[in-house]
Amino acid sequence: MQQLQGMDASFVALETRNSPMHIGSILIYNPETAPGGFVRFKDILDFFESRLQLSTTMRQRLVRVPFDLDYPYWIEDPDFDLEYHVRHVALPEPGDWRQLCIQAARIFARPLDLDRPPWEFTVVEGLDNVKGVPRGSYAYITKVHHAAIDGMSGIDLMEATHTLAPDEPPPETEDKWKPEKVPNPVELLGRSYVNALVNPLKQLEVAAKAAPGLAKAVRALAAKEFDLSREMIAPRTRFNRKISPHRVVEGRSFPLADIKGIRALAPEAKVNDVFLAVIGGAMRRYLLAKDDLPKKTLTAMAPISVRAGTEKNTMGNQVAAMIAPLGTHIEDPGERLAYVHDRTTNSKAMTDAIGARNMTEVSKVSPALYMALGAQLYTRLSLAERGVGPIFTTVVTNVPGPPVPIYSAGARLESMMGLICLTDGMGLAHVVQSYTDEATIGFTACRELLPDPEFYAQCIEDSFAELRDAAKAAAAPAKKAPAKKPVRARKSAPAKTGASSKPATKKTAAKSTKKATKKAPARSKRAAPKKKGSTKA
Repeated sequence: MQQLQGMDASFVALETRNSPMHIGSILIYNPETAPGGFVRFKDILDFFESRLQLSTTMRQRLVRVPFDLDYPYWIEDPDFDLEYHVRHVALPEPGDWRQLCIQAARIFARPLDLDRPPWEFTVVEGLDNVKGVPRGSYAYITKVHHAAIDGMSGIDLMEATHTLAPDEPPPETEDKWKPEKVPNPVELLGRSYVNALVNPLKQLEVAAKAAPGLAKAVRALAAKEFDLSREMIAPRTRFNRKISPHRVVEGRSFPLADIKGIRALAPEAKVNDVFLAVIGGAMRRYLLAKDDLPKKTLTAMAPISVRAGTEKNTMGNQVAAMIAPLGTHIEDPGERLAYVHDRTTNSKAMTDAIGARNMTEVSKVSPALYMALGAQLYTRLSLAERGVGPIFTTVVTNVPGPPVPIYSAGARLESMMGLICLTDGMGLAHVVQSYTDEATIGFTACRELLPDPEFYAQCIEDSFAELRDAAKAAAAPAKKAPAKKPVRARKSAPAKTGASSKPATKKTAAKSTKKATKKAPARSKRAAPKKKGSTKA
């Protein structure tokens, strides 16, 4: 048995019918690399079964303490059944992108069964009319409870269900997995009693570790290494209300090289700043179209991984967070990117001063009962409708994907788009992912709060294009500037060639002046039409 940490337990406590707390992806595969160019559902089951020992997540289930008096536990599921977790459906014709997103939204809206290992993969066939995707391709729609993984440990799960070559053999490591007995309520209550006695000591230990970070943060604030501004608290929008159980998902993919090229608009800007600026521009466009854009900037909560290298393939969440203003009050795309970079730099300085790891450690000793009661009361009292919501407008989580092609059951992964959970007060969230030379911005939203996902996806595309074009326009003058000097030199050339190299006498000078005065008007009349009608540079 392994007990959940504070942040992991909070995702269990927040679980409601309207707010299932799982994350996932839409993964699209091309079977042309598989043996015979075809993958059967049975092949996928066999492939997963041969690699179960590589993942801690796939065979563990939750056991909750009665009355939520303590954090839940992970145990090795004695009733594990792979076929329960891997499902199989097909899209009707024509099998286009919008149909896939609708199917993904329906699947993603359904809560996971927390009496089983909290994950599902649904294989979706019939992708025959998706732009840029070969006919015969298929998709995985994945769901994994957020209590089990964060973005980085999700990548570890991807490694367990994928290979670096289409014909890579099964792992040779022996599968030593053994199921565990489900503990009875009395045993769980006994453990919770012991933990209640020990927890105050843990709190003191965490407080002692956090104190130097807080002192450092105060010194850094006094030294103006970062500032605390009202811009970090977002105004309420249509997305910050109570959510329904219904979802919409959509997204757009862009060349990763273009995303990197946009950084030139703001010195030292990071790729993540570009994504934030694109999303800020998209939200600005969407809310302007609804006549609902606040004058104050919207903000995003951006998770920061603090997972150490030694914690690879471990359960749970190792993340802190920073608040990133999105610059939705700024029309010019270049100015918006510069603003986003400045504010994220400030937020990072504040997070570094406090200590991102300290922020996660504090959550591990929060009383479980109060956490569960607080989560339930927030939902049942509809506090999101009463103006009590998060200080941020949306979530933007950046999950770097593999830089090289990967394969599942021999089929090559062509594209990936992230899906994310929602809670009351946060009805729109984004996942930014990269894979080989592709960058994808995907979003999950409440259907009631964002009923037109295709329009918002177009806003994302238009915002990206605006930034890309601005970066190209900013780079163009620098390339054309040297070409202007020769043009000016050619215009002044006749004056130089027309001058005599001999010293001018008074007589010749007078003749030249008289001659030039008579001919000058004629030249100007001829020159004017030529200037207007000429197509030459």
